[in-house]
Amino acid sequence: MNRLTDLLGIRYPIIQGGMGNISNAHLTAAVSEAGGLGTIGAGTMAPDEVESIILETKKQTTKPFAVNVALGVSPHVKEILAMVLKHRVPAVSLSAGNPAPYISKLQEEGIKVLTVTASVKHAMKAEAAGANVIVAEGYEAAGINSPFETTTLALIPQITRAVEIPVVAAGGIADGRGLAAMLTIGASGIQMGTRFIAVKEAPFHEVYKKLIIEATDTSTLVVGRSIGMVRRLLAISYAKKLLNEEKSGLSTQEFMEMTSEYYHKKGAVCGNIEEGFLNAGQIAGLIKDIPSAQELLDRMVEEARIALVNSQKQIEQLS
Repeated sequence: MNRLTDLLGIRYPIIQGGMGNISNAHLTAAVSEAGGLGTIGAGTMAPDEVESIILETKKQTTKPFAVNVALGVSPHVKEILAMVLKHRVPAVSLSAGNPAPYISKLQEEGIKVLTVTASVKHAMKAEAAGANVIVAEGYEAAGINSPFETTTLALIPQITRAVEIPVVAAGGIADGRGLAAMLTIGASGIQMGTRFIAVKEAPFHEVYKKLIIEATDTSTLVVGRSIGMVRRLLAISYAKKLLNEEKSGLSTQEFMEMTSEYYHKKGAVCGNIEEGFLNAGQIAGLIKDIPSAQELLDRMVEEARIALVNSQKQIEQLS
């Protein structure tokens, strides 16, 4: 039994990344029903909005799911965590801040705690604070990212060497070969965000899905480096405008305003790429179809099995 699936009560070691204010019950439930761990991203949403999504998710699935709370982003952290406790959400993902003050209370109520980090130091601190799972995210990932810019391939073996709890690899994974690769270097599972944009159940604008499946290996760009607020986006009109504004001396406040959830929704939900941005990881160039969540997860696990068998054969040929 995989340590991660056993701990979370899921079939496949595949977790949906939190998608902030564009999160919704339909996609979350679909991922959980397919055998993974669906995730609601609280983003900057009001507690009643998050509660509504939690309740709708529970109507659509009886399988485990999670709520992601970006501690340094959400203005309603305590209220949303209270909502999680109230509705007995099986798992919570804590990111963008110090998770230590919240872990014990959640665990007292039987909630599994995943903490998102991009460094060995922070992973060790999270484990010491009692986290159940470390989600180690490389800078290939979409959206808000670590200023360390450590790649997933470099990050996972270093973190798995430093902690005893299960480690989930995030950033740069979209198929079964990626899953197999991460398992091979010590991860217990993977987390994906960009791949779940292009599934049938994802209620994002068709423009967003189309741009993802048309993307190449060079279709993303990074903004925010100059002010230490790294974010990876699809290289569309608004993103290029944002990068040019940054080069001209954009202030931190102006950057935060231009990358607020208002402009995120304009792009992802409304399909307005002139006035809104689209989060996307570097792996977007690998995505070329729009399957259902079930088809995707089943296919990935089979691809991973084949990849691992082939790798074993190659290793045997070396001896």
